[in-house]
Amino acid sequence: MTAVTLPYPFEFLFMQRALIASVAVGVFAPMIGTFLVQKRMSLIGDGIGHIAFAGVGAGLLASGAAAVSGPGIWPVAFALVFAVLGALGVEWLRAKRKASGDLALALFFYSGIAAGVVLVSLGGGLNANVLVYLFGQPLTVDRTELVVIVSLAAAIVAAMLVFRRLLFSVVTDEDWSRVAGLPVGFANNVLAVVTACAVVAAMQIVGILLIAAMMVLPVASGQLIARSFGGTMRWAVAISVASVIAGLAASRIWGLAPGGTIVLITAGVFAVISIAKRGVAPRLPLPVDEPVEQEA
Repeated sequence: MTAVTLPYPFEFLFMQRALIASVAVGVFAPMIGTFLVQKRMSLIGDGIGHIAFAGVGAGLLASGAAAVSGPGIWPVAFALVFAVLGALGVEWLRAKRKASGDLALALFFYSGIAAGVVLVSLGGGLNANVLVYLFGQPLTVDRTELVVIVSLAAAIVAAMLVFRRLLFSVVTDEDWSRVAGLPVGFANNVLAVVTACAVVAAMQIVGILLIAAMMVLPVASGQLIARSFGGTMRWAVAISVASVIAGLAASRIWGLAPGGTIVLITAGVFAVISIAKRGVAPRLPLPVDEPVEQEA
């Protein structure tokens, strides 16, 4: 089936589905990444991705045991459950001071990837279905998967907008937020759950192994340009969306792997901005609103 609403390289329906799904990821990944970078937990997306891989393995195993035709939504559903529970587990360990943030993440990181390998082997070993979730393949997104991705994206963006100021306060200074009576535990759990949902929503676009890059690299670029937290988020989203569109176009024109191409373009944008802004360091913490210029 061919659509005529968009020009080359997005004239086909499968490219249009890939474009919608990828733009959705390009919007919410840096939104969450802005909070994670501010909290100095840039790699949590990578760790939760490895936990989600265990869910993918469980989903593929369950779909085989149920004798259904094709994995369908099973890996996504299981990955979402595993990722949310894993994210909450990391936050619980960190909040209870039973392990530092990095150590808690490492515990779940390695356990998740190990469990994923074991479950995938029980399901018949590494196959094309697993590779899609590891490295991403937006060109194969079907209608059902598109609905799931867009629905998760809408929920993630809504949560970010509703809890934006609370999350900013907590990720900037958790001790002050606790003294001020803010619901710190609730805010941290919201951020953990939303990050888990983002990882699962994005895994078919850029893959479990590369999702952290989409959360961090556009934010790193935005920090070099913007003068506030809100400005960083807006620039990060703009850079991310532009990168996914350019990456999809390049993958179609030159036959490249879409997920890797998107991340490489995002990294290239960061490199260009870093060279252009040589000597300018990002500021942490960033003010929540644009600063008001003083009149002379």
